Amino acid sequence: MSWTELPSKGKLVTYTVIHVSPVQFQELSPYAVGIVEFGEGVRLPGMIRNVKLENLKIGMELQTDFEATVPSEWPRWTRYFFTEP
Repeated sequence: MSWTELPSKGKLVTYTVIHVSPVQFQELSPYAVGIVEFGEGVRLPGMIRNVKLENLKIGMELQTDFEATVPSEWPRWTRYFFTEP
């Protein structure tokens, strides 16, 4: 295996809106989770943020963004999410 750098922008393939969430994400409910395709068949699942739920459309362009985490929080790695460019 080897690391592969993905483009920062891709197209939304599918999504769902979560209304009943786990404890860690209750303050975000309702929120969207989707799969974004970055070309050549590479698809990545993730949370969609900073996009009005009613504006989500299959095929729309999204970009990857990141947020740092506090070491005592779960998960303990840098979180990525998708947002509008």
